[in-house]
Amino acid sequence: MDANNLIEALRGTMDPNLREAAERQLSEGHKQVNFVSTLLQLTMSEQLDLPVRQAGVIYLKNMVTQYWHEGEGTGAGEVPGFTIPDEDRQCIRDNIVEAIMHSPELIRVQLTTCIHHMIKHDYPNKWTAIVDKIGFYLQSDNSVGWLGILLCLYQLVKNYEYKKPDERSPLIAAMQHFLPMLKDRFIQLLPDPSNQSVLIQKQIFKIIYALVQYNLPMELINQQNLTEWMEILKTVVDRDVPAETLQVDEDDRPELPWWKCKKWALHILARLFERYGSPGNVSKDYTEFAELFLKGYAVSAQQVLLKVLYQYKEKHYVAPRVLQQTLNYINQGVAHALTWKNLKPHIQGIIQDVVFPLMCYTDTDEELWQEDPYEYIRMKFDVFEDFISPTTAAQTLLFTACSKRKEVLQKTMGYCYQILTEPTADPRKKDGALHMIGSLAEVLLKKKIYKDQMEFMLQNHVFPLFSSELGYMRARACWVLHYFCEVKFKIDQNLQTALELTRRCLIDDKEMPVKVEAAIALQVLISNQEKAKEYITPFIRPVMQALLHIVRETENDDLTNVIQKMICEYSEEVTPIAVEMTQHLAMTFNQVIQTGPDEEGGDDKAVTAMGILNTIDTLLSVVEDHKEITQQLEGICLQVIGTVLQQHVLEFYEEILSLAHSLTCQQVSPQMWQLLPLVFEVFQQDGFDYYTDMMPLLHNYITVDTDTLLSDTKYLEMIYSMCKKILTGDAGEDAECHAAKLLEVIILQCKGRGIDQVVPLFVEAALERLTREVKTSELRTMCLQVAIAALYYNPPLLLTTLENLRFPNNTEPITNHFITQWLNDVDCFLGLHDRKMCVLGLCALMDLEQRPQVVNQVAGQLLPATILLFNGLKRAYACRAEHENDEDDDEDGDEDEENEELGSDEDDIDEEGQEYLEMLAKQAGEDGDDEDWEDDDAEETALEGYTTLVDDEDNLVDEYQIFKVIMQNLQTRDPGWYQALTQTLSEEQGKQLQDIGTLADQRQAAHESKMIEKHGGYKFTAPVVPNNFNFGGSAPGMN
Repeated sequence: MDANNLIEALRGTMDPNLREAAERQLSEGHKQVNFVSTLLQLTMSEQLDLPVRQAGVIYLKNMVTQYWHEGEGTGAGEVPGFTIPDEDRQCIRDNIVEAIMHSPELIRVQLTTCIHHMIKHDYPNKWTAIVDKIGFYLQSDNSVGWLGILLCLYQLVKNYEYKKPDERSPLIAAMQHFLPMLKDRFIQLLPDPSNQSVLIQKQIFKIIYALVQYNLPMELINQQNLTEWMEILKTVVDRDVPAETLQVDEDDRPELPWWKCKKWALHILARLFERYGSPGNVSKDYTEFAELFLKGYAVSAQQVLLKVLYQYKEKHYVAPRVLQQTLNYINQGVAHALTWKNLKPHIQGIIQDVVFPLMCYTDTDEELWQEDPYEYIRMKFDVFEDFISPTTAAQTLLFTACSKRKEVLQKTMGYCYQILTEPTADPRKKDGALHMIGSLAEVLLKKKIYKDQMEFMLQNHVFPLFSSELGYMRARACWVLHYFCEVKFKIDQNLQTALELTRRCLIDDKEMPVKVEAAIALQVLISNQEKAKEYITPFIRPVMQALLHIVRETENDDLTNVIQKMICEYSEEVTPIAVEMTQHLAMTFNQVIQTGPDEEGGDDKAVTAMGILNTIDTLLSVVEDHKEITQQLEGICLQVIGTVLQQHVLEFYEEILSLAHSLTCQQVSPQMWQLLPLVFEVFQQDGFDYYTDMMPLLHNYITVDTDTLLSDTKYLEMIYSMCKKILTGDAGEDAECHAAKLLEVIILQCKGRGIDQVVPLFVEAALERLTREVKTSELRTMCLQVAIAALYYNPPLLLTTLENLRFPNNTEPITNHFITQWLNDVDCFLGLHDRKMCVLGLCALMDLEQRPQVVNQVAGQLLPATILLFNGLKRAYACRAEHENDEDDDEDGDEDEENEELGSDEDDIDEEGQEYLEMLAKQAGEDGDDEDWEDDDAEETALEGYTTLVDDEDNLVDEYQIFKVIMQNLQTRDPGWYQALTQTLSEEQGKQLQDIGTLADQRQAAHESKMIEKHGGYKFTAPVVPNNFNFGGSAPGMN
């Protein structure tokens, strides 16, 4: 495609009338050699108008991100996809750096994405020249290209930002050259306060931050260059911002390069101190650096930062992120004696003149509350806001200083109390004082001198605010109750007042932000105060209606959480209104998902929608014993499920499949059976990704309503077809384990129900998977278990199936392979169910009268394998019993913590955190076997929850009794075979065999007494294993 045609096609993409034809033309031309090179040339051409260049660079970026990686688009059995031709690749590598250096901002942004992808796939193996180019232009005296070349270097560093230290050597090698160059450039630029100079400085800081954010490359750092960089960082934080920036609107100032440069300098300082420079809180690798940093640099940096706080106190403008990072650094300084000594004289001033104003309600808050209360709520509850908010940083500093250092709490509380008792105090100041006290609730409730006063603080200073005319004061009153929800109320009336005031706010207040705070406060009070629950019981309907209304209005996820907790607290009271609540939630869900995920706030809405689905699920679990209510809920839920499946809203599949599972746990209605074909269709379209989420529902179809499952062959066909597709595709071994498990479940659940025609298909699907690479023992044992289940289902049927099976490149029957593999892997069967199945399978094998030759050949291995499994079972049963008896007796320690404060000359050392860091580092370094696996093998396996009739404790299929009966039968029926089985046993194994027999009798007696107890003490005739065996009879549970 020549350049002129390409220009016309790109121009056409901007004209709605020509767009379709233009896009078709580009699509047809993009595979031609030189297409990509020509795109880059046009992008760089200053003769062309900017919109065409922009269209060109966006097409180029899409080409590079899609097709740069060689072999892109080749799945199993597919023809290799298109990749960019080598000539074009070389041309782009040769020219992209210059393109980035000389392009305008709009073009450059797209080109940096291109170079990021290119470096990711080509550096260092195919493109070492990039490093030479960066070095060449960094040394050049022509400053015009510096910003562009730094953007290229930034992409190089970004590619290694999250990698482990041992994977970063290509970057470290390059940075050995570049770091000194960057330092020299920075020192050269420092005297120049121009916009362009500061932009370049900011970019250098961004490179340094990406280099040190997760690992500090010690090989690049020595005392000399650390000193130089620290001086640069302090100079930038300390220098004045040009006076003319005050002409810029305050909302736009943080985006100015002078403030951004300070922000990145502070980012680096705070990161160095927090992650690497804090002795006692760092991993071993950084111990030496931490000592050096704390003693040599931390205090002098803190001095500069105290000056920033002083400027804020003096009402000079400080950008919010600069203030936030400054407070983060100071917060770190509280923990170390050295920095604390320097900080101590200033801390009270900082709390009163910096922290306190940040905690007060502001003009900006007021403006947002009045103009858009819903946005106000969103902002106050946005966790991402917390990461960047100076208020959150101030709150953290306040908490650290008051909990770690003596006298700070006392002075702070004195200051707050003064404001609260001042009759004419500005309400905003009262708001700030209460915000501070609430932030310190955790500390105050642990200290004797405060915790008894807190009830009266609420009574005298918080309760009266509920009648304030100011909405923000009523909201703060609710917020404080939320944070003091664990107060031990000595006067019942005070607790009742707190609940009554909060309830009224929730139901009657006209301002939505107040209602939201009230909802959260009410729920935490009910959860934490024993007597609160009964007080609110009479009001549960209006309270729930108010909560549902607020969720619909605000679409706030914190509130779906509140409703779920309230449903659990008031399960009985909620049951009569469950249908009404579910209808309301379903309508809210439909409203929330009208927003597309790409629209503004789409992510928040998706979280809220998930919360609503989980809330409906919680309601279902609360009413599960009320069949008539569950049936009414089913109709509502099916509409929600249908909406999600028909519109293919993938992000909610997990939740609606969980809903469908909840609706089928007790029974499966005809309507729920109609859902199965829809689920099957979704599986066919949206593929493997959701199979493990479908599994609990599919398990219910098989085990809860086996009669319907078997009444129409299409149901089994659908389920088998899904399992088969997973086992033959590339869904990953976890999904494949689930698929094999489901096949096993069907075989075990339908024993004696005449599914003989499908069992061979199941066995073939599972064993065929073993002819391809298997990485985990879980998948191997799970596939073997399908055949073992078939052996338990009908031994002759399995043997015939195995004899008739043939796999590619293998002419022998599968029987020998199967039995050999099974006995080799017997120690890989873990948990309770898998070992039990293994034992039942081995019992069936030993009990065969017509034995395949291979079984005779392995006679000596069968009992040792069985004994090994019984030993494992003994551990697994003990483990289960232990879990059942584990009553959660962790009473909350209520002792006061008087000694948490540090002396002025003490450091706060996080020993547990250090051990944790070292453990993580150790784990990252060694992927060796876990020596303690023996302890874990008693635990239930991940798939053990998918039970069948074999696992039903009431209709016991007891592997111990079955084994004992079979062994006694064989001894009489076939002494020669019995001899072959037992002759190689050691003395120890012989003793273990006797113990298994004894345990079999004990288990039977225990089961009988359990049944007697269950049936009200009536002694009914239980099947007893006779002492004289009917030699031809079959074992209980095996027929």
